[in-house]
Amino acid sequence: MSYFMIRSLLTELFRFFRPGNHSNPLRKKLSWKALRLNLAGGEPSILGERLVEIVQAAREVGFRVSLISNASRLTPLMIRQLAPDLTCLGISLDSAVAATNREIGRFDGKGRLLHLSQLVENLRLARQLNPELALKLNTVVNRRNVREDLSHLADELRPDRWKILRMLPITDRSLAVSDEEFYTFVERHRRFEPIQCVEDNEDMCESYLMVDPYGRFFQNHTSLAQGYIYSQPVLLAGAGSAFSDLPFDADRFQSRYTVGAAGGIQR
Repeated sequence: MSYFMIRSLLTELFRFFRPGNHSNPLRKKLSWKALRLNLAGGEPSILGERLVEIVQAAREVGFRVSLISNASRLTPLMIRQLAPDLTCLGISLDSAVAATNREIGRFDGKGRLLHLSQLVENLRLARQLNPELALKLNTVVNRRNVREDLSHLADELRPDRWKILRMLPITDRSLAVSDEEFYTFVERHRRFEPIQCVEDNEDMCESYLMVDPYGRFFQNHTSLAQGYIYSQPVLLAGAGSAFSDLPFDADRFQSRYTVGAAGGIQR
């Protein structure tokens, strides 16, 4: 997608979801004062300079911007380019054990793993550049890490939020965990409850406002095994028409959010 199309897509999304658009159908159930665009993947940082352009364009359009990354490509240079424009930086971190990260697939094309000491330094730099930056950890509980204790890692990184998600088996259940295993993992990290957001599989269905790289809204199918469902392209149909193509559970979406310590709504 060209920069012009990206900018047009961001502008159309902001127009439809902006707080002042009282014709948005979500106004019947939800209330909001700002918009946050969350760039996730896959891995957004593989876009390199294009990611920096997208973040800057989103800010210019009017969005607050957050980024979810596995941090493998978040070099000090990229952090210097991105951190001042971010509201929140989310780090996908499933394990502190190198062998486990390798089993999960947390390594690059050359087989290199992220060094946690470098991650700590990079996050320290991000906070120095943007003292208002919120840091979030995302941990997906799966067969490989379900018995691990990540408390020491959370203590070192000092996240503002920690989202703990149960692996969502879209096409393969080989790494899925049972109810008991998932909630045992959550209980093991109970002392972090004030910053935790715990999401089981059913919490993820029809509760996110997501747009794919082709500019379409998409949702997790309620049956899970059937993957995703997609809308018409936003730039062809308009955000309102495309949004109406898909189901969306506003109550489930709202239940994910609480008033954070800094006064913003986040989860």
